[in-house]
Amino acid sequence: MSNLVSYLFETNALKICPDNKPFWYTSGKIGPYYINTHFLYGSEKDAVDLLKFIDCEKENKETLPKKVFERTLNHYNKNEIYKNVIDEMIKFIKENINVDDIDYVSGGERRDWFFSNIIANLLSKPHITIYKDLSMVINDSSFEKEINKSDVKNAKVLHIADLITEASSYLRAWIPAIKSLGAEIAWSTVVVDRMQGGRQKLENENVKSLSIINIDESLFKKALDMNIINENQFEMLKNFYENPDETMKKFLIAHPEFLENALASDEKTAARAKLCIDSNLYNL
Repeated sequence: MSNLVSYLFETNALKICPDNKPFWYTSGKIGPYYINTHFLYGSEKDAVDLLKFIDCEKENKETLPKKVFERTLNHYNKNEIYKNVIDEMIKFIKENINVDDIDYVSGGERRDWFFSNIIANLLSKPHITIYKDLSMVINDSSFEKEINKSDVKNAKVLHIADLITEASSYLRAWIPAIKSLGAEIAWSTVVVDRMQGGRQKLENENVKSLSIINIDESLFKKALDMNIINENQFEMLKNFYENPDETMKKFLIAHPEFLENALASDEKTAARAKLCIDSNLYNL
């Protein structure tokens, strides 16, 4: 666990803002951290390269799963961070699920595939690649041959994802896709749970939700103990976790120059600051 926490920060998969400089989010709100779980592939560059590869090959739906698997397997064999992350995930799965009960492993477009393909292979389970349009390709664990969709009927599926927030992708796409095969997602395992209600929504769908790392006060305390963040950062993170809007509203009131500087900053930042003001997102 401590290794994974270190890797989150080492790869910038979890990036904490400097003192009194929260990040601007696309929504027009602000917050003290960014999460890019797929950077645990080894680095931001490695992760971006794999996403570009997927986007270039995505039109070839039938052949893409094998190509992604071969690429991730090669990376697993040469990148220490990625190998350790995958090994930790395998260990976590075996500790929390009877692997004999898992019939298939699934992963959804696109970031889930950073983890799901190779985990299916290492667990010796066939893999279901789910696209956003709910189409699917099913491969054996070695990705050498396709499996007929009718063979999946009544199967219990473990879905692997990089991150869960509010479980919107599960509810919109992954659960309905697997149900259309006459099967069910019985378990979900994610690297990071943002603790924003996704777990409860999955459990309402009878999916057991398992996460290796939760974005909560205990994680921030561990980062503080490891000297990754300081006391001021810890306090902002803790308060944000307990009440994000109220915490950021108090920050903006205490630092009126923050909005002024953002409006005079680069185009993207200025646009987000303007959205914040025009939509009165913090009732200032």
